[in-house]
Parts: sequence; C-alpha cells; structure tokens
Amino acid sequence: MAQQQRAQGPSDPEATGGGMSDAPEMWGNGGLVGDGRYRLTHRLGRGGMAEVFAAEDVRLGRTVAVKLLRSDLAEDPVSKARFTREAQSVAGLNHHAVVAVYDSGEDVVGHAIVPYIVMELVEGRTIRDLLINAEAPGPEQALIIVSGVLEALAYSHQHGIVHRDIKPANVIITNTGAVKVMDFGIARALHGAQSTMTQTGMVMGTPQYLSPEQALGKAVDHRSDLYATGCLLYELLALRPPFTGETPLSVVYQHVQDIPVPPSEVAQGAPPELDGLVMRSLAKEPDDRFQTAEEMRGLVQYGLQMLYDQGGHTGTWNTGPVAMHEGFHTPASGFAGTTALPHPGESGTTQIPAP
Repeated sequence: MAQQQRAQGPSDPEATGGGMSDAPEMWGNGGLVGDGRYRLTHRLGRGGMAEVFAAEDVRLGRTVAVKLLRSDLAEDPVSKARFTREAQSVAGLNHHAVVAVYDSGEDVVGHAIVPYIVMELVEGRTIRDLLINAEAPGPEQALIIVSGVLEALAYSHQHGIVHRDIKPANVIITNTGAVKVMDFGIARALHGAQSTMTQTGMVMGTPQYLSPEQALGKAVDHRSDLYATGCLLYELLALRPPFTGETPLSVVYQHVQDIPVPPSEVAQGAPPELDGLVMRSLAKEPDDRFQTAEEMRGLVQYGLQMLYDQGGHTGTWNTGPVAMHEGFHTPASGFAGTTALPHPGESGTTQIPAP
C-alpha cells in the first residue's frame, strides 16, 4: 500500500508554522482556488514557505498538485516574489526531467490573498527520502540519477534559468523510473543572476550544497548548479555531503576554504575511479569546474560505461526502477540502453512538488 510522503521545503523542510487546516472545506471557500477551477482534496505536505495539496482540476478532469504560499507569508514581499518567480521560471520549461507548472495566480484562502502554483503531481520519492531510509545506491545508480539531473539542468540552462538549489530534496525518482528536478523557487535568469542575496541580505540556497560564490554573495551562473550537482553525487557515493558541521555557518565556511576528502576515502563502496569526476565538480573556482551540464553529463556517462566494463558494482538501493533516458550514451562507445534498480517491496509513495 502506498504511503504519502511529506513534501520537503526548499529552505526549512521541518517548518510547520503558519499552516492551514488539513481539511480544505474548513477554509470558508469550500477548498476551491483559481476561481473554482481547482478543488483541493487533502494536504500532501508542508515546508518552510508553502503547503502542497492534491487537487482536482474540475475543468480538465485531472489530478494536480497545488502549492500555496503559507498565509503568514502572503504579505511578505520577499517570500511572495520568490514564490511567484518559481512559477515564472518553470512556466517556459517543457522537459520530461523538470516538474511541470500548469497554472498560477492568487486567490482568497481563509482571510488572506494567497498566491498559488498548479503543478504536475508526481508519483515517487525524493533522493532525500531515500537517503534517510535506505542504504547507499550502487555507484552505477548514483551516476544514472546524476545524469538525469544534469539533463534537466542542461535544458534549463539553455533556456537561461539557473536553479540555485539543487539538493536531494529537490530530485525525485518517479515510480516509473524517471528522474525529475523540482522547486525552482530561488531560480534566476542567467542575465539577472548578479547576486545570491535577497533584499534582506540573506544568502539563498542550502548550506550543504552551496557553491563558494553563492556563499560569498558573488555573481552566480550555471556553474553553481554544477557544483551543487557534484555535492549531490558525493552524497550518493559517500552517504554524506562533502562538508558537514554543527552550524550552517561552519558548513558554508568549508565550502569556501576547505578541500573535501575524496568520496572513496569516506565510503568503501565509492570507486576511486570516480574521485576525479567528483572533485572537479567541487572546484572552488567556477573556471576550474565543468563548464556546462552537457560536459559534466558526458563524463558521468563515460564513468558509468567504465564501471560496466569493469564488471559493475552490485550494491542495491530500494528506489524502485531508475531508468536511463532514451539516447543515453557515453562519448567513448556510444553505449545506449536502459538500466533499472530492483522494484521496492511496496508499490511506492506519493510525492509532490516541494513547498
């Protein structure tokens, strides 16, 4: 039997304050938003900025996810701008590896005018959920997942959008084996990404996956996303991020000053052959990293082929199927095919876009 997963918040996944009733019909508008088009049925999750509900699109007769900015943040201009920017960032993206946005607007919820985003409802689990509840993936599976993330980033970068918050909570493995990237809430257009700072001076991003230039409030471009993807790959291989600390500030300091220990020296199952790939993606200077998502993805695929040629690593991970997208290949051999992990014992979970 499938269980429902709590949505992960982009900056504070444990936050629960300022929320609404679990029963939409108690809000005074019958659980309807978007001029009555979307009938909210039940809460799927809540995070630091928003709450997400399953809903019925009564016009098209389909199930969707509706993300609502928390009512206590509806009057905060910074929160509202960030929330609205997510809809604007993703609205122009149409790719199988990006959680789709269908609609957005504002409506009265309870006693507040609250912005909302209508999104694709995705069946699956986030990488964060899987890392919390399971053992490490095999190295091949880690590379397949990261290849999917890089495919999404290559597309968004080509369309001028930098994600700026790649992390395990923002990557879903669907029940059909696809990899999807979600939560473009702090994304920026490339031509407008001069700073990571909000109007209040807060560095935007998640400390464990923050690039050095983000941490320093410097100009950010697509290579910050590649650094964060390197952090994600490191964690998939080593079962911990490249830097940890007792406080967010201590972690941020390490991103700026310290060289991470190679993943093969942290986890026995991490192949030393992948250390160079990971360490290059974690270079302090953007010019020393991979320069495009396509370049990094090509090396990820090459590493996967290398592991297959060596006989592979047989570690299992209870993610359900994780498939290569059609056309997956390495620059060395033109390899193409589909690889899947074992199906989980249960039928899966329901996971929706993160608040």
